Amino acid sequence: MSDASPPMNDAILHVEHLSMKFGGLVAIGDLSFRARRGEITALIGPNGAGKTTVFNCITGFYKPSEGMITLNRRDGSSYLLERLPNHEIPARAKVARTFQNIRLFSGMTLLENLLVAQHNKLMKASGYTVLGLFGFSGYRTASAESIDLARHWLEKADLIDRADDPAGDLPYGAQRRLEIARAMCTGPELLCLDEPAAGLNPKESMALNALLMDIKDNTGTSILLIEHDMAVVMQISDHVVVLEYGRKISDGSPQAVRTDPRVIAAYLGVEDEEVETVLTEVGDEDIIEQLDTGPDSAHGPGTSSSYLAGPVTETVGHSEGERVTVSKGASKAGQVDARSSAAANKAAKATPPKTSRTKPAAKQNSPRAISNALDAPRDGIADRLALIKGIGPISEKLLNQHGIFHYDQIAAWKKADVEAAETYLAFDGRIAREDWIGQAKALAKRASAAGKRGGRK
Repeated sequence: MSDASPPMNDAILHVEHLSMKFGGLVAIGDLSFRARRGEITALIGPNGAGKTTVFNCITGFYKPSEGMITLNRRDGSSYLLERLPNHEIPARAKVARTFQNIRLFSGMTLLENLLVAQHNKLMKASGYTVLGLFGFSGYRTASAESIDLARHWLEKADLIDRADDPAGDLPYGAQRRLEIARAMCTGPELLCLDEPAAGLNPKESMALNALLMDIKDNTGTSILLIEHDMAVVMQISDHVVVLEYGRKISDGSPQAVRTDPRVIAAYLGVEDEEVETVLTEVGDEDIIEQLDTGPDSAHGPGTSSSYLAGPVTETVGHSEGERVTVSKGASKAGQVDARSSAAANKAAKATPPKTSRTKPAAKQNSPRAISNALDAPRDGIADRLALIKGIGPISEKLLNQHGIFHYDQIAAWKKADVEAAETYLAFDGRIAREDWIGQAKALAKRASAAGKRGGRK
């Protein structure tokens, strides 16, 4: 945990190179995005895009295969969520969430549901004993504060009149708002909502929007939500991230995302006539021309490709040697990029070359090299750099390509070497945060003591 105080307008959540694999299936592939403090960030995409998997990684239900998830609190502390036990993420990092399916205690009253969310505070006031049963003053004070907080959020959710009714008796939309109120009773700095508008009618959606905007404007809590209701997304979101097959295909304001041809293709398919209709509505003639090339019937998602992330040429290896190939053309966003590229190449060929002399382009500076890089591993055997926490197979491959094969090389890095390595890896301060040099020194010492590099038996 660091003590550096981040600016209040900085990112509260920073996801870097996140990957989540289930055996040979890549649910999330190299995902990076930021959620800014005090804003509503929407994570959208077609069914099966990996949105809930991202939530499960952020909230500790899954431990990611690769990548880093940083939560920056208002007090200046920072937490690497992938390293925290899942029960400490809400307690220390102040992250709360709701689920796609409602998970209320249906037999308890609305007020009791919100008191359950404050269980830790009440237990602490009782000294984790039975002192609360004897009415000690500290417990009475904490109990009264908890009831006041619960009533406050019932009023915010427009449910105070039913405080003593069983939660199971509420209509569906009211149960959704009760779940959000319960999450807010934990005092979160980041509230993660998984499809809060699912199944709501227009009136209930309006009530939900009002509650979320009130939370954003009056509590300082940042919101990260998954949502399929585009009306909700466009009305309340400050920032939108779009996923397709576990990869980010768009990232920006709602206005920019709604006209992104890759997003429209991912939702509707580039061969669908609705694409041109939608683009006409948003008034982007240039994008219509990019897509107006007709369908390619030979392309389309294969039977397994909807579960896989990655470029259309990528394959995923299983431990038994089986390989699953992502079908070409599975990514609709990829089809749009390919067609745009083809159109640009065609236009370039049609442009006659200029006869006037042009000045030679200035020579670009080559990337800085790491000082102790090698042409090849010593004795032809490289250390297993992936044993260093934070180095995954992709990072290990990149390091090898730039001449880093052994623990002692990383252990000897100076500041300039770290900066050069982070340039190659597209990292920003991660090597120091994860203490690669310290880990490498320990692994090098262990390998030296064993007389074998990389701990091989």
